[in-house]
Amino acid sequence: MRIYDISMEIRNDMMVYKNQEKRRPWLEQTRKIQEEGVNESTLHINLHTGTHMDAKWHVIEHGSTIEEIDLYKCITPCKVLDFTHLDDCITKEELLKKNIKKDDFILLKTKNSYSDEFNFEFVYVNREGAEYLQETGIKGVGIDSLGIERNQPGHQTHNTLLSKGIIILEGLRLKDIEEGEYFLCALPLKIKGGDGSPVRACLIKF
Repeated sequence: MRIYDISMEIRNDMMVYKNQEKRRPWLEQTRKIQEEGVNESTLHINLHTGTHMDAKWHVIEHGSTIEEIDLYKCITPCKVLDFTHLDDCITKEELLKKNIKKDDFILLKTKNSYSDEFNFEFVYVNREGAEYLQETGIKGVGIDSLGIERNQPGHQTHNTLLSKGIIILEGLRLKDIEEGEYFLCALPLKIKGGDGSPVRACLIKF
């Protein structure tokens, strides 16, 4: 058995969406072992920073929140699909080449994984691609960008997927992962009322 960590490291200077400072995490040490016998810290973090999962409530007004996520969808067989040849978006036409089936959990490996700097032209899933995934009836989809869509009116990709209960993982690191079948573990924190959550995402190869 081999375990692959496909999560971003949370640190003060990490890549954040559109380089927005308000999204930057802040780890503050609040107690020191030299003074009080223990080290303790407080982490201030946007729920959509780094490797994270979206809840329906992220884009759907009365959608479910992150503590209601079906954990059976978070620990599951998955397929890593290689789209590193693309420079813009992942379309229905490209997805059709990958033999995606009902109840698959797919992870989309793109050129995004090869940079630790935010690229405003990151590879994303367009509306037609999201509609195809919805129609196929997949369980979940992950991508190696901090957003599965890019400047789409009405957050079309998010709404198309989340409205059907399809799990969305963003901010994956897939540079060293080959296309193929794995076992995924990506559990969100149990945050009541949360619109998303950081996750520690790992792939297991038996």
